[in-house]
Amino acid sequence: MMKLLLDENGPVKLKHRFTEKGINPFTLRDMRWLGKKNGGLLKAMIEKDFTLFITVDNNLTFQNNFKNYPIAVMLLIAPDNTYETIMKCFDEILNSLKENFVGCKVIFSN
Repeated sequence: MMKLLLDENGPVKLKHRFTEKGINPFTLRDMRWLGKKNGGLLKAMIEKDFTLFITVDNNLTFQNNFKNYPIAVMLLIAPDNTYETIMKCFDEILNSLKENFVGCKVIFSN
């Protein structure tokens, strides 16, 4: 079963959209991981059996070698991190969840 974590830099309302689709997402606030640095965050995710992390932090891909982590990271590239902007690519996010990938997948929103 997929265990999804939403980064603190994304809109909190996004959690409710996943819940409506039958997915049980967690936020960093839910996990009490606010402020964790990327490497430590990825290690904590593995310890808690998360399989997917969704973020708009493109520094994450430069700061970590995903070959060292058995999780999927979905990086959303958008002009801003507002709910309205992220929702423009929500269907693509949902379709990507059906793929069984490890490492980083990039999704663009206009």
